[in-house]
This record gives sequence, C-alpha cells and structure tokens, in this order.
Amino acid sequence: MRILGIDPGFGTLGWAVVEKNQKLIDCGVIKTTSGQPIDKRLLEINHALTALIERYRPDTAALEKLFFSKNIKTGMDVAKTIGAIILTLTLHDIRYQEYTPLQVKQAITGYGRAGKDQMKLMIKNIFRLIEAPTPDDAVDACAIALCHSLHRDVG
Repeated sequence: MRILGIDPGFGTLGWAVVEKNQKLIDCGVIKTTSGQPIDKRLLEINHALTALIERYRPDTAALEKLFFSKNIKTGMDVAKTIGAIILTLTLHDIRYQEYTPLQVKQAITGYGRAGKDQMKLMIKNIFRLIEAPTPDDAVDACAIALCHSLHRDVG
C-alpha cells in the first residue's frame, strides 16, 4: 500500500510517498510562483501533483485538515488549495483521508501537542534517516502519510 501524504500550503505544499510498512519512498515540496494569480498557482499545484501521482502511483492519500486561521486571507488560500488537491486526487480515483494536526502528532509522538523538533526527530528515527527531511513542510507530509499508514482502516 503506497500512501501520498500532503501538507497543504498555498506557497509551499509538502508531499511524501510512504509504504504502509513505514518505508519512506520520497518527499519534497511543491512551490507555487509568488505574484501569480490564484488560478495559475492552483493550476501549478494540480500539474505538480498529477506528475507525482503518475510517477509514484499511490493507492491512497492523506492530508492535513485545515484548521481555522487567524489570517483570513491565508486561510482562504489554503482552503482553495485543499479544493485543488481533492479535485486532483478525485480525477485520479485516489481516495483520501484528512487528519488534524493533533491527530498526526498523537500518532507519531504519542503526544498531541508535540513540537516541530519532536516531530522531526520521530520522522528521522521511524524512517531510519541520517537527517530529517527539509523543509518542515516535507516533514509534516511524512508525518501525515505515516499517520495514515497507522490508521486501522488503511489497506
């Protein structure tokens, strides 16, 4: 079972491909072009995600559930990004599940309020990496995919 983990972001979107047996295949980020209209940036996300799906052939996907942002514009842009992600996954017949940051942290560290450093250390150790992935968006995507792999209803 191959899982595509996604940390939604408008400027930088984290992604990771993980096998259910907790093997990290690859991870990285998709960066959209600053200053472009939102429709062009969402199309960039669609094209980049489509390329990832075609390359890695995930069976399922997981993404972080949007929490209410204090910055309304940022929250709206991320919500639109999530819409583009869900549309792309649906067009490729990939089922997805959303997880809150608390659920992800609880699954990875056993503590729902874990900090970034704790998450990086756990991802590094679980995947037996020399260094934690960078940037943080990629670490978050790894954690989201891993959380999904640990969920009892997955494959």
